[in-house]
Amino acid sequence: MDQEIKNKKFVRYKEGAEMYSMCQKKFERMAHDAGAVYKLDKLCLVNTEVFDQYLESFRL
Repeated sequence: MDQEIKNKKFVRYKEGAEMYSMCQKKFERMAHDAGAVYKLDKLCLVNTEVFDQYLESFRL
């Protein structure tokens, strides 16, 4: 994976799904549940810092 994508604070759904190794639909649902989605007209961006915190809540 490209180093640029790993360091981005905001990613699109496709980039985020790639970054977290999950399908795009699953990433979209989790991002919404995390409250990490910013919608600008038709553009949706996901805050990776918020998403990371949410993802950590599933750690066993």
